Amino acid sequence: MSISVVLHIQGGGRVLAEIDELPDPRDQLIKLNNPRSVEGKDLDYLMDKVVTVLWPLDKITFIEVLSGEEDEDVFGFVRE
Repeated sequence: MSISVVLHIQGGGRVLAEIDELPDPRDQLIKLNNPRSVEGKDLDYLMDKVVTVLWPLDKITFIEVLSGEEDEDVFGFVRE
């Protein structure tokens, strides 16, 4: 099961991605799947069709972990 997260990068950038598990305090890198902007757009500094990135944890200010309920709100139902 993947975990949806928002990474706050030093300098003000934010990246929305999925991770397989939360990083351990001893880790130096975090593996991000499907990295994109919080608006859902491609990141301009990554090549096209990139699906996995290893990001150094020392460049991340903090990580927000999104619950499954927030994911459902994003892809919620359409009122008829």
